[in-house]
Amino acid sequence: MTNMQKQIHILNGGPKEGYNEFKHRMFTLADAIIDRYKPETLRATLTLQDPPRVSVIPFRRRKVGVFSLTGPAGDLPGLMAGMEGYVGGYDVEEAIPVAYHKSWKDREPTPGVCLLTLFHGKPGIDQATFIDRWHNGHTPLSLRLHPLWNYNRNVVKGTLIPSSRWYDGIVEEQFRNRGDLLNPFKFFGPPLRVPLHMVQVYRDTNSFIDMKRIETYLATEYHLKS
Repeated sequence: MTNMQKQIHILNGGPKEGYNEFKHRMFTLADAIIDRYKPETLRATLTLQDPPRVSVIPFRRRKVGVFSLTGPAGDLPGLMAGMEGYVGGYDVEEAIPVAYHKSWKDREPTPGVCLLTLFHGKPGIDQATFIDRWHNGHTPLSLRLHPLWNYNRNVVKGTLIPSSRWYDGIVEEQFRNRGDLLNPFKFFGPPLRVPLHMVQVYRDTNSFIDMKRIETYLATEYHLKS
């Protein structure tokens, strides 16, 4: 596992913007970023449909787009800040404890489904404790219990625009199919141990995350330049 510096930008869809309109706007923006700034890599993780109404995961229903890029960016943060629905830009340190092998073409959706999580550290714990519980407690537990295909972990080091909404962590977890995430008997399996595993995960996340402000989204990932 290696750590990489990159930047992330987050945008929300408008209240009257449909999912297809939102996707088109995000892809148009991605093309403009590639043409103008020539990043080394660019990914977009987008909400493309409403999440299930009933789920053990408390999905938000807001439209959200997350752009992750490495390489030169110039004045990109200033450009992004003027976009409709801009939430913020972040300097992050990325780690990928488990990684898929990309075999699909750029601009095709990554197979399966993504659990996108934006969160804040639990009030009352210091940064060192937050990182230790996240990296050395929660990450190994997630890899042991959940059928993860790819786990992209981002520690926010600072904001790129002063008006950015603050987050401490941005995580993208990939699953090979929807059932691996949405079926609790697969997500927390095996079946007979699901209740125990659910309690373990809740206690663990509650030890370092502000659960009142956590944001979870059902999303799809696109590699736009790899």
